[in-house]
Amino acid sequence: MSVDWKGAGIDSTTLSEGRENSAVAQFRRARIVATVTTPRAGARPGSSRPVDLEVKDVRVIFAPLWQALEEEVGREHLRFPKEIILLGGAPGAGKGTQTDFIMRARGLTCPPIVMSELLTTPEMERIKAEGGMVGDKEAVAALLRKLLDPTYRDGVVLDGFPRTPVQVECLKLLVERINHLHAQYADTPLAIHFRRPTIHVMVLFVSEGTSINRQLGRGREIAEHNRKVVETGIGTPIELRPTDLDEALVRRRYQVFKEQTWAALTSLKQLYHYHFVNAEGPIAEVQDNIVQELKYQSSLELDPRTFERVRALPLAEELVLHARQELVKRLDSYELEHPDLLAQIVDLVGTKFMPIVTRHALSGRASVNSEDPIFNNEPLAIPMLIDLFSERGYHAVVDKQIQEVPERFDLKTGQITCRQKVVYRIQIFFKASKIRRG
Repeated sequence: MSVDWKGAGIDSTTLSEGRENSAVAQFRRARIVATVTTPRAGARPGSSRPVDLEVKDVRVIFAPLWQALEEEVGREHLRFPKEIILLGGAPGAGKGTQTDFIMRARGLTCPPIVMSELLTTPEMERIKAEGGMVGDKEAVAALLRKLLDPTYRDGVVLDGFPRTPVQVECLKLLVERINHLHAQYADTPLAIHFRRPTIHVMVLFVSEGTSINRQLGRGREIAEHNRKVVETGIGTPIELRPTDLDEALVRRRYQVFKEQTWAALTSLKQLYHYHFVNAEGPIAEVQDNIVQELKYQSSLELDPRTFERVRALPLAEELVLHARQELVKRLDSYELEHPDLLAQIVDLVGTKFMPIVTRHALSGRASVNSEDPIFNNEPLAIPMLIDLFSERGYHAVVDKQIQEVPERFDLKTGQITCRQKVVYRIQIFFKASKIRRG
């Protein structure tokens, strides 16, 4: 038997040697006490300390939970969110502050799932009050059931999971099962309920000093708020966690994060969309970083079949990448190859269009109707017109309208003879004039 201790937790698949080939081995959980050499504050080089290590077969935890869930709701009702944003970070990194912003950035309207709020039995509360973490089995069981809530069908922000290596492995198994359901129902009427999941891992990171200061500062603010509520009877008390008042517990929370949660989150870097956000700066700066990290990428989020269908259409950013160079090239080609036509369009814009545009300088929008035959007779006339306005800083949109105009009426037969009139409606947009108000 070997134990892989990496400083952030235990590799839960270490019972590889001597595993019994029996059903009993699949359901056993071994608990060992090992002495490992690991540095700690103030320890001399070469010193060691006993560490209580719980070695678990992750499938032993996950499989019974999944089986019980499937038996309870039925396989066709195991419908999980299309998008899961795993929000992790050091204590005081601002997860609570940034959660709403992240949800708006991804267009999610459902409330976040906060793991600490799911784990609220008296025993669990005692463990959390001491700065520790609730067991993996209980955390995973509560999460699986919560994720089936139809409220989260399109997507959800999950605050506080995974926090341990075992929870990481359970997450992998969950995604594996969701992908299996996606494949199983892909060609059935239920396919829309079993879409390929998109997993984002977003880590908000701050240094130990920042974390400690923010936690203790938050505790002081809450304590002062609650004191005023008691004195005045105005307002509602806010829950004050013991870990926000005791510096030793505050430090312990950060150490638990660095030794367990940090390693658990970074281990997902190669598997899912991983976003590391420096949360040390001002809120606005952190939010800018979050927006950049969560930009939509169709190739990563759409079902492969959907992406193959739409990828033939060019991206807007590809079109505009060389737009200026292409505009210059076209205008120069007009001058070299069609100088007379270009001169006519420039004259038309200057004499017929610009007087109208000038009168709308305050609004930044003008509309001009034209029946000039040049637009019917010269295929390049409209492209030239649009390019000329673009070069001068305007945005022009042309709409061709064909109208039936009565020309003759036969009194004997009642037949009406019409002629077609072609009207080009050109809308010109530009930055409006700023005027002083008041």
